[in-house]
Amino acid sequence: MRPAWVLLAAVAALSAYYVYLPLPGTVSDPWKLMLLDATFRVVQQTCHLIHYLRLSHHLIVLNYLIFTFDKLKSVSSEDINITDAMFDGVEVRVFEPPAKQDERLKRSVVYIHGGGWALASARTSLYNNLCRIMAESLNAVVVSVEYRLVPEVCFPEQFYDALRATKHFLQADVLAEYSVDPSRIAISGDSAGGNLAAAVCQQLSKDEHLAVRPKLQALIYPVLQAFDFNTPSYQQNMNMPVLPRYVMINYWIDYFNGNYDLAHSLLINNHTALDVSQAFSFRGHLNWTSLLPSSFKKNYKPVIQTTGKAEIIQEIPALLDVRAAPLLADNETLQLQPKTYVLTCENDVLRDDGVMYAKRLENAGVEVTLDHFDDCFHGCMIFTIWPTDFSAGIQTRNSYIRWLDENL
Repeated sequence: MRPAWVLLAAVAALSAYYVYLPLPGTVSDPWKLMLLDATFRVVQQTCHLIHYLRLSHHLIVLNYLIFTFDKLKSVSSEDINITDAMFDGVEVRVFEPPAKQDERLKRSVVYIHGGGWALASARTSLYNNLCRIMAESLNAVVVSVEYRLVPEVCFPEQFYDALRATKHFLQADVLAEYSVDPSRIAISGDSAGGNLAAAVCQQLSKDEHLAVRPKLQALIYPVLQAFDFNTPSYQQNMNMPVLPRYVMINYWIDYFNGNYDLAHSLLINNHTALDVSQAFSFRGHLNWTSLLPSSFKKNYKPVIQTTGKAEIIQEIPALLDVRAAPLLADNETLQLQPKTYVLTCENDVLRDDGVMYAKRLENAGVEVTLDHFDDCFHGCMIFTIWPTDFSAGIQTRNSYIRWLDENL
């Protein structure tokens, strides 16, 4: 029996070593976050092994596992009518609260889910639950966009899916069908969905033929640029669950159908070095030394290479495409944006993307609410269902819905 106990102790010690991560003392539910991150790492490593053996694409396997696990969850929706529809060839899920007496029109939110342009779905319980609660709390029609994912399609198809679905919904006859007030519509999304929401909102703002426009945009820890992977938040949170810096870079490479061999060059900003002429005109749009408050800049230094690799931009020109990186938009475009909410988390590589966008919008004359959470982490808002229920999820979700309720 003694060898068995020794083996058990060794396995327990190795498991604890694998799970444990040094996290900032302000992070809420740290051990639960460590377990979640360890689970993600095991699953991702398994999927990459399958990819390496050429049995299937790792993102296809990962999504399959997400949906398999998701079937174990049941989310009640007795009070909300949930239907699936096609909006200009794009699948959507529509959440409709029951009609109230003497109520003619409802407000509405177009929601675009996150997942690195590659994972999750409007139909998963995490997003189904979020959109149901939004519909109930706001008494609003919520349209959740089921855009196509990597590797089935890459940029710019996700953008076009989100844009087509949104423009279809904004048509007068469609709004009338769902009894939606055309003057009370918001577009929103989290993470990669926040990226698509911001890009779609910019595109809509420049469409002179559009009769109905969003009243608000609400961006939840959005990813907004692939220009600088060494902002203070990228440096501070490079190994932070659930989105380490290398994972975010890989999501960008997958989105652009690029080569993983470029990952290191992107990480050290070789693609936007001073001698890369294509990047020059964008540099001032995300100069974090002037856009971030000192409490975020701390003692971090900019990473700007003198000589780099212009061939990276030639190979992946989308790195500087404003449809992929809304933070690169010019001031004339930003001036056209609607009233904006940006939620950011301290323990997130994308914190500074959101903060810089909020500051640039504010400088352009847009009314902006920056809602920052010191104890929260990337992705937390969808983690509100057991066993991935976090106090950070409830906290951020409540704040987000409260802002929508007060402003929409």
